[in-house]
Amino acid sequence: MTFFPSAGLCCRARRLRAALAIVLMMPPVLPANNLPDLGDVAQADLPPSLERRIGESLWRETRVRERSYINDPEINGYLNQLADRLIAKLPDSRQDFELFALRDPTLNAFAWPGGFIGVHSGLIVAAQSESELASVIAHEISHVTQRHIARLYAKRGEMSVIAIASLIIAALAARGNGQAAQAAVVGGQAATVASQLAYTRDFEREADRIGIQMLDGAGFDTRGMAAFFERMQRSVRFYESNSPAYLRTHPLTTERIADASARIQETAYRQVPDSIDFLLVRAKLRAYDGEAREALAEFETRLRDVQGNARIAARFGLAHAALRKRDFVRAQKEADGLRSDGFSSPMLDNLAGRISLDAGRPAEAVSRFREGLQRSGLRPRAIVYGLIEALIADNRPEEALAVATDEISLTTQDPQLYQYQARTSALLGKRLAQHRAQAEAYVLNGQYQAAIEQLELAQRAADGDFYQQSTVDARLRELRERLAEQRRDGL
Repeated sequence: MTFFPSAGLCCRARRLRAALAIVLMMPPVLPANNLPDLGDVAQADLPPSLERRIGESLWRETRVRERSYINDPEINGYLNQLADRLIAKLPDSRQDFELFALRDPTLNAFAWPGGFIGVHSGLIVAAQSESELASVIAHEISHVTQRHIARLYAKRGEMSVIAIASLIIAALAARGNGQAAQAAVVGGQAATVASQLAYTRDFEREADRIGIQMLDGAGFDTRGMAAFFERMQRSVRFYESNSPAYLRTHPLTTERIADASARIQETAYRQVPDSIDFLLVRAKLRAYDGEAREALAEFETRLRDVQGNARIAARFGLAHAALRKRDFVRAQKEADGLRSDGFSSPMLDNLAGRISLDAGRPAEAVSRFREGLQRSGLRPRAIVYGLIEALIADNRPEEALAVATDEISLTTQDPQLYQYQARTSALLGKRLAQHRAQAEAYVLNGQYQAAIEQLELAQRAADGDFYQQSTVDARLRELRERLAEQRRDGL
């Protein structure tokens, strides 16, 4: 587990600019006692707003271009709720965090500047308890709050910025292209690589220590951290022969595990039951991993051996695996069975609506999604998405547009909602509204040039009134200025 980014390499020159910027930025520090002296944080005093922009740039590019990005509001929503529980125990923390999942079988997570944290699906599925998963997330949060990349840059008297950037480029390339990663490392000096890894070991230990404090304060079982690290160490050994050279000295060492275990012994022992949301999210990820028939067989086997919430999660996963296999009868049977047994959850409501929608019964799906919204009272994003899609499928675009517009009035930071608004506006022949909404979706994904092109199309549409046209003109001027600023910054 490392604080280096882990997205696919797209354009080496562009990534190099981003990497150089990343080296400079990290958020405010979390005070900690009895930690090793890792350098004067004040040496890397840089604007948090610029740091956030760099993290947002990487995150947006990942959402748009990274095929492994899991665009699932239930999974990402759960990760953010888990992080919120941990962050609530940070003293005087003003840092915003955004967690997201990537479909990757390896046990890993990573932190970017500005509070963006990626979690591999393999890590979630392999976690044997919610406390284990929380321990990894707490560790990554600590990398952010402790400003580790900025503090690494503060050592620039011992290591050049270009050398640090080359290592970050290697990490960016490693997931998709091992040869590219190796080539990036070769560009730096061997002594520089060794120096960087030495700093990383200290940072990893510091993140462990702060993470343990967070786990304990949030009411998790701190012993989950040591157990999960030991399993991760075995995973690293398994992949070691095929990894680039710089990964063979991974900072997850026996010494680090022993140090974490010693500090864990100082905390109170507690048995913490897993939340049902953790179990459901893990089952859902497993249902969409590998072959559908294999997932079905796994859940059927599991049902013979588990009880309680574990059985609920197995049936939930079985229903998703059946839905994926388009066995709608089996999926419906499991979902209805869970409901009959008294289980209630927004995730079950969303599953029931999805079964009806994918089975070609949109009117029924609309009813199920609306019932789910009424039961929840919290407007879960997954159910809102499902309702809009069901209304469109049922040839009710006006209602779908109303739902999307109402939701946008509550949150303006969701590109998917603007995509729905653009789609339904197009179905209704509202060209100006269509292009304007599509422009906002592009803005939220950092695609300013594409947004400008959409607003230019909106300008040429003949179906808007004076107020609408004026709004488009003003937004177009704003985005042109923003694009020029973005290009100046090299983001």
